[in-house]
Amino acid sequence: MITGPQQTVNRARKLRSEMSLPETLLWRELRERPGGYKFRRQHPAGEYVLDFFCAATKLAVEIDGRAHDSADAARHDNARSHYLRSQGIATTRIPAHAVLSDRESVVLRLVQICSARTTELALKVDVPLHHLADGPPPRAGEDVS
Repeated sequence: MITGPQQTVNRARKLRSEMSLPETLLWRELRERPGGYKFRRQHPAGEYVLDFFCAATKLAVEIDGRAHDSADAARHDNARSHYLRSQGIATTRIPAHAVLSDRESVVLRLVQICSARTTELALKVDVPLHHLADGPPPRAGEDVS
């Protein structure tokens, strides 16, 4: 589970009461757990606050409105994406106008992304080098017969 320092946690709590219209509308859909996926809103991640986060699939969902159009905002978004990637978290960006015009399609697409991430993460599971039913692995230097 990714979290952040207390300052970021406090900022996330404050932002939950100040969500934009597209965020609020999407939250109404995501809180119903579409596809069985649980999302959190305004989730702290390091020094960043994610609009939405699905821990099971390690997916951050960012709603991009006009505030994300500037060059400074693009640099900030790139830094956030780089940090999240270093933590094994994928980011999907959704234009605010898409949420306002066709929420159903946005939610459907998020469920598809989560399903793909679930499969991808399942393939990355470390396979043990021995079978637990056979007892503990041999100690270093011991021959296996």
